[in-house]
Amino acid sequence: MKVSAADSTRAITATGTFERLARAGYVARGVIYVLMGILAVQLARGVGGESPGQEGAMHLIARQSFGRALLVVVAIGLAGYTMLRMTQAFAGRTPEAGRHSAKDRVGAFGSGCAYGLFCAAAIGILAGSTGSGTKPRATTSDVFGWPGGRVLVALAGLVFIGVAVYQAHLGTSRKFIKDSKSMYMTPRTLRLFTVVGVVGHLARAITFGLVGIFLVKSAVEYDARQAVGIDGALRRLSTQAYGTAAVTIVACGLIAFGLYSVVDARFRKI
Repeated sequence: MKVSAADSTRAITATGTFERLARAGYVARGVIYVLMGILAVQLARGVGGESPGQEGAMHLIARQSFGRALLVVVAIGLAGYTMLRMTQAFAGRTPEAGRHSAKDRVGAFGSGCAYGLFCAAAIGILAGSTGSGTKPRATTSDVFGWPGGRVLVALAGLVFIGVAVYQAHLGTSRKFIKDSKSMYMTPRTLRLFTVVGVVGHLARAITFGLVGIFLVKSAVEYDARQAVGIDGALRRLSTQAYGTAAVTIVACGLIAFGLYSVVDARFRKI
């Protein structure tokens, strides 16, 4: 009997190795977000250092004692998370989570691409690359040169804003809880999980929303200098009235999302 690629993929998801790599991915994501939050706190305090983005967090890891070994572990975790999200996107089903909707599969594909790039960035740092990866400003400038490039940049901004709205919805509705095995949590763990999950998703909504707004602004003004990533968005936020307080609040939210991810590594429906 001929076995389809989808059937083979689903069989792989039922293995213990797949589950361990996937859960390691949630831990790696959590570590990255906690460090992003710490770097954002430093930004709010006016302390120089790495940029409060994903690559800045990985550079921070690399500078610590046994930093390279730690970064290898993080890279493996990011690879595991990428694998999980791509499996969700293409297979459409995993053992514990069951069938994924079309919307969830599209989101999983986008997430898988993003974390694949983060994994590649970690490998680049390990390989001794001193670059900071593809800059949003340079990428936007290149896209402006394409036919319909201005529209594409605006659409990318609207996608980020849409993701921000979805993250805010997950946080305020607490629907993220249904993706985890909350029945196995103690009441105290569930309360902590709920609090950090709500705060963390709202912080993600703010950061993604800011990135989206600046991309739309870049398209409207036809100015690639307006395009920024999460680190650039937080830097611009820090220059506004009450910017220090705003960045500090978002930073605490990013740390909360990191803690949520680490707890979720144990209880997530894989």
